[in-house]
Amino acid sequence: MRVQPKPLGHYPWFIRLFFSKQRMTYGAVLDPSLLWGRSKWVFSTVALLYGALNRKSSPLDPALRSLVTVRISQINHCAFCVDVNGATLAKRGASVEKITSLSAWADSAQFALSERAALAYAEAMTYTDGEITDAMFTELKRHFDDDAIVELTGLIAFQNMSSKFNAALDVPPQGFCQVPDLNIDDPVLNAQSKTSTL
Repeated sequence: MRVQPKPLGHYPWFIRLFFSKQRMTYGAVLDPSLLWGRSKWVFSTVALLYGALNRKSSPLDPALRSLVTVRISQINHCAFCVDVNGATLAKRGASVEKITSLSAWADSAQFALSERAALAYAEAMTYTDGEITDAMFTELKRHFDDDAIVELTGLIAFQNMSSKFNAALDVPPQGFCQVPDLNIDDPVLNAQSKTSTL
């Protein structure tokens, strides 16, 4: 990592409580949390936003949320995010075949129409030359109500922030995902995905 964590005892008590919860959930404190934790107020806000987007009552299916976050992580070259979100996606019931075909989702029969609409939207928001078209939004509205679209947009924006933060600081994977070749970011596949229709 380009910035090193502080010793655990140097973080405020309320952040160390959050670290304890991560140990129970993941078996380890997540490296990005140690970095975000260097700014206690920013960390607190980011943690609250993540919790809101990942709540059980979200209008978005948990597996769909994970598909979107893994795809954004692949595009942004965030090895840590692909690792942790890929493991979450597997826990949420996605098959190995589906997970490994995610970088080429537009050419795969593994994805439902709602997933394809969400992934197209996520890619358009993530690529700097992406464009949100009326046709794309019409397709989104076939599968999601306005509240879900707003939440999906927030999730995509959050994951872009998170994965770009981790990629810039060179946060490594922590060995959560056991799916091979998940971090493939083939420029040819990405170019095909960006130009594919739903």
